[in-house]
Amino acid sequence: MLPGTRRALSHRIAVAQAEGRAPSLVAAVVRAGRTVWHGARTSQEGHEPDENTQYRIGSITKTFTGVLVLRLRDEGLLDLTDPLEKHLPGTGAGEATIADLLAHTSGLAAETPAPWWERTPGELRPELSDVLGEKPLRHPVGRRFHYSNPGYTLLGALVEKVRGASWEEVLRREVLEPLGLNRTSTRPEAPYAKGWAVHPWADVVLPEPAEDLGRMAPAGQLWSTTGDLARFAAFLTRGDERILSADSLREMRTPAAPPEEGDVVSGYAYGLGLELRRWGERLLVGHSGSLPGFLASLVIDVEEDVAAVVLANCTSGPLPVAVSADLVRIVAEAEPRIPEPWRPMREIDPSVLELAGPWYWGTQGFGLRLTADGLLSLEPLSGKGRGSRFRANGDGTWTGLEGYYAGEVLRVVRRPDGSVDHLDLGSFVFTRRPYDTEASVPGGVDPDGWRGTDGDWAVTDAV
Repeated sequence: MLPGTRRALSHRIAVAQAEGRAPSLVAAVVRAGRTVWHGARTSQEGHEPDENTQYRIGSITKTFTGVLVLRLRDEGLLDLTDPLEKHLPGTGAGEATIADLLAHTSGLAAETPAPWWERTPGELRPELSDVLGEKPLRHPVGRRFHYSNPGYTLLGALVEKVRGASWEEVLRREVLEPLGLNRTSTRPEAPYAKGWAVHPWADVVLPEPAEDLGRMAPAGQLWSTTGDLARFAAFLTRGDERILSADSLREMRTPAAPPEEGDVVSGYAYGLGLELRRWGERLLVGHSGSLPGFLASLVIDVEEDVAAVVLANCTSGPLPVAVSADLVRIVAEAEPRIPEPWRPMREIDPSVLELAGPWYWGTQGFGLRLTADGLLSLEPLSGKGRGSRFRANGDGTWTGLEGYYAGEVLRVVRRPDGSVDHLDLGSFVFTRRPYDTEASVPGGVDPDGWRGTDGDWAVTDAV
């Protein structure tokens, strides 16, 4: 990092700690999969936290739980469309699908029945019924986004049921240990920050209780460090075949829940255990977290390959999401990402190469490009329109990866002599020329072809 960039990052967290009146605040920036900067500010000289100091991370825990659930799906042990009742009967919320729970569209209440669960010993709620209450639903299942902490408690119980082990044990064995997250735990391990409440009208503090959340642990129990969360951010960006593939993580980063009206304005959406925010011109994915005495944020700009982590030990004050978004912006603007050098493909199938070039959907022009990563890219030649990348299926067809054509199949229709007649994309016909008379266009093409006008062409009089 350039000295000017480092100073700008240090200045940003210094302002956040001072203006937010946080006892301490730590941050880290990740680029290209490794930590490139760490900073800390504290009100207690001689006790500066570092990248190994634990803070409670609250709802960032939900992303860890989401990873565990996606692992079960990838192993074929469940499907995201399965109702919860299929795997975890008798909860009273079994109509909700696993995807509903991950995306907060289950209709479940936002919180547990009283008392305030974040400040109450977890052993007071030993059963799932204690977490859900007598009437767990607040909305029809699958109809709207409504953030639910109990929903992630059910997902944790699902992991336990399918794996036959505790959520904590499964998490450590399947995620924490493989990624080397040795300073992430369900209970604080020294050195760790104490949680404080800062009086809103006086510069005095009050210690907050650090309760073990019990059944609610999968929704917010974890303690972690900027060092560990930086490694976790690198994993969320790139994937790790030992844990979860890049494709599955891309699925987690895709909006899965319709945003509420206020969220549309703020640019907020939710995927499968990950939040998505439109911050200026940037799309940031990650998760925020809070518990009494602690605030946390992890955000990733996947396009720039920059992530930031911010942790503070106060109940309210600084806005970690805003601070982490600014850290990403500072790096991306001060030191723009240098693209990888262009390299030609090593091998090419001639039957695929002949597809490259212009195609027409009716009269609208598109360009089909074969890229070095083996994908086909179909984009409008001008203006805005439907476009997508396509991955080969191994049988001569390709499947769309995003946008309108996500999941749709592109296939080549050939004539008896082997020449290409047209492309079929979800029944839409793409031809080499606009309404090519030599191609099989549904509805046919007027045999008189294209023409000029004699002044009588736009309207036909009624007979």
